[in-house]
Amino acid sequence: MFNKMCVIGVGLIGGSIARSTRKYQLCDDIVGVGRQQSTLQKALELGVIDRYELSIAEATKNVDIVVICSPVGSFEEIFQELKLNWSEECLYVDAGSTKQSVVAALKSVFGYVPSNFVPSHPIAGSENNGVEASVDTLFDGKRVIITPVDETDSKQLLLCQQWWEKMGARVSQMTPQHHDEVFAATSHLPHVLAYSLVELLKNKQDEREIFEYAAGGFKDFTRIASSDPAMWADICLANSSQLIKLMADLEKQNRQISQLIEVGDKQGLLDIFESAQQAREQFLKLQDNN
Repeated sequence: MFNKMCVIGVGLIGGSIARSTRKYQLCDDIVGVGRQQSTLQKALELGVIDRYELSIAEATKNVDIVVICSPVGSFEEIFQELKLNWSEECLYVDAGSTKQSVVAALKSVFGYVPSNFVPSHPIAGSENNGVEASVDTLFDGKRVIITPVDETDSKQLLLCQQWWEKMGARVSQMTPQHHDEVFAATSHLPHVLAYSLVELLKNKQDEREIFEYAAGGFKDFTRIASSDPAMWADICLANSSQLIKLMADLEKQNRQISQLIEVGDKQGLLDIFESAQQAREQFLKLQDNN
């Protein structure tokens, strides 16, 4: 499908993309690029990439596809470097968890969105970080959201979709704005809540006892607080407007529950809890059907 691929940021997602691309024989030569030579050397030793460069300009020479898997906060700087030898014959894809910020960064650097750039977001991951956690099955049966804009070339869009599908993913399309609204609620806010709860309990004086006797529910709820903090700080800032709205709504909801507890209103609590339970059951059925 491709002769040469460049992966910018060879961590969990970038490493898994490289592994999957190799597994399904979608590319002959994979070069990694990043800031940390030790990470790139580890990726080479693991067979994730064929070679690496520390320079984006060197890594992207004569490539057919460039995949950006760095934290979204670094995208504008990466686009500045890519612009120096941008190729109209190459497909450019990202794997960022926010999409409006990616489009804004492109416009800031180029003045427009290049037609051969296809914004993407694989809905796959792990609480584990780094290239060591990468696997060649990460995208099997998982959704990938593609968010084309008016400028996106239809042939490049189809090529991007086919590439993700050949890695086992199920591809959907939506606008960048709709994407950010949806994932602020379903992904970004839950991560903030997990980090917040762990930090709250850590600061309690009886920290040892709290964590020592924490039940399985605590472990399940806070699992995603083991995710990469730098990546999630970038995501929160990149999707700040949507996230702040949701956090304000959550604050109102929590205030209502707090008031019900304070006045001993069991029926009020039951109404909210049962409504939430039913909504989650519907979500699980939807997931099973998909």
